[in-house]
Amino acid sequence: MSDSHNNIEHFDNEAGKMGMWIFLFTELFLFGGLFLVYAVFRTKYSADFHAGASELNSFIGTLNTVFLLTSSMTVAMSLTAIQKNNKNLALFLVSVTIMLAALFMMNKYFEWSHKFEFKIYPGSSVLKNMNRGELLFFGLYYMMTGLHALHVLVGMILLSINLVKIKRGVVNMKRYLLLENSALYWHLVDLIWIFLFPLLYLIT
Repeated sequence: MSDSHNNIEHFDNEAGKMGMWIFLFTELFLFGGLFLVYAVFRTKYSADFHAGASELNSFIGTLNTVFLLTSSMTVAMSLTAIQKNNKNLALFLVSVTIMLAALFMMNKYFEWSHKFEFKIYPGSSVLKNMNRGELLFFGLYYMMTGLHALHVLVGMILLSINLVKIKRGVVNMKRYLLLENSALYWHLVDLIWIFLFPLLYLIT
């Protein structure tokens, strides 16, 4: 009976991991399509994209990159901690990951607010009067960074759920699939930003 239960649990874990990997690949296809569209229009309207990119704050972009890279490290360390039955360390590291994600979102809020102050947002009169290439640049900028920010929020919710479940002992050294899948998702969020950052902020 015990062996049968272990086999079922092992199968559920493998199915859970496979499901997450399939989901991650679909997300990569989604952002990959957006990156391709960006590359095509950037080639066609290089001067306008250069002008649009010059409006972005590379310091904030760099700071957010540091936040996400560090958070990927802390979430990976939290998984190692729970596997070693170090509950308190796992709780601390997940909390740090959530805090870094919150700092990322705060920076994104200030960055977007600055653009809104100058009326550079979808549908604004200022944006409509820009060249077609700049209009496309900011359209893609808001679409890609907005979609990424949504993924960050989802990641924060998942990590918060893990925080509660680790405290209650539901996620532990024997059952950590939820944290493992959440960490994989968070690495995806980080990976997407690693591509977004140079495309939008550095390649001018």
